[in-house]
Amino acid sequence: MNSTTRIGIIGAMDIEVETLRSHITHGSVDLRCGMEFVHGTLGRSEVVLVMSGVGKVNAALCTQVLIDRFGVGAVINTGVAGGVADGLTVGDIVVGTDCVYRDMDVRPLGYGLGQVPGMDTLTFPIDERLATNAVLAAESEGLKDRVVRGRVASGDTFVASVEEKDFVRDNFGAACADMEGAAIAHACYLNHTPCLVMRVISDTADGAAAEDYPTFKVQAANACASIVERMNVSFGSGKRSTTWGL
Repeated sequence: MNSTTRIGIIGAMDIEVETLRSHITHGSVDLRCGMEFVHGTLGRSEVVLVMSGVGKVNAALCTQVLIDRFGVGAVINTGVAGGVADGLTVGDIVVGTDCVYRDMDVRPLGYGLGQVPGMDTLTFPIDERLATNAVLAAESEGLKDRVVRGRVASGDTFVASVEEKDFVRDNFGAACADMEGAAIAHACYLNHTPCLVMRVISDTADGAAAEDYPTFKVQAANACASIVERMNVSFGSGKRSTTWGL
């Protein structure tokens, strides 16, 4: 891949895409599956930006449309999540290492916790070139001490208790809990498409999560969008100098 690769960018909620949408030029809108796909130019690159809606089904449908209809060469998922790893606080950035389903449980039939029956993997990988570029972008925004690499655990529930938080952390080794990342990474895995899932922590997924999330979600979403935009520049030299790091 090179700097001309068309990039798909997914956010689940309007707050996760509105800043990026306002910066897209020469844009056109294509309505598919009830979602608005905005196709245009962001900085130096051709992008397709979409608000998928919340949850795994919306996220997977959205990803497949990006790949089938728009022929994107990579997918970036930006947004917020609850921090479950010890030491994570509101405003920290998790650049995914891989993604797993935290609400998939077919253990009675001999599968591992989180494993989708019939799949040859428990977790779905994140593209290391995109991840490296995301870390560099966060550092260039002055956030070097706030960015970590870690696993994203996805499910169709909002983690809002200490018990749920401990379950996700202890059973999956996750850094954060969200509702879309694994579905997007799953679809990309099946389509052999590079994927990045990146989250800014909006709450700490405990008893205060329901109060913290509305307060900090906009701030966290804007921070994640800024990092995505910063990724759309050159870092380093040679192979690492291409846009998005691809």
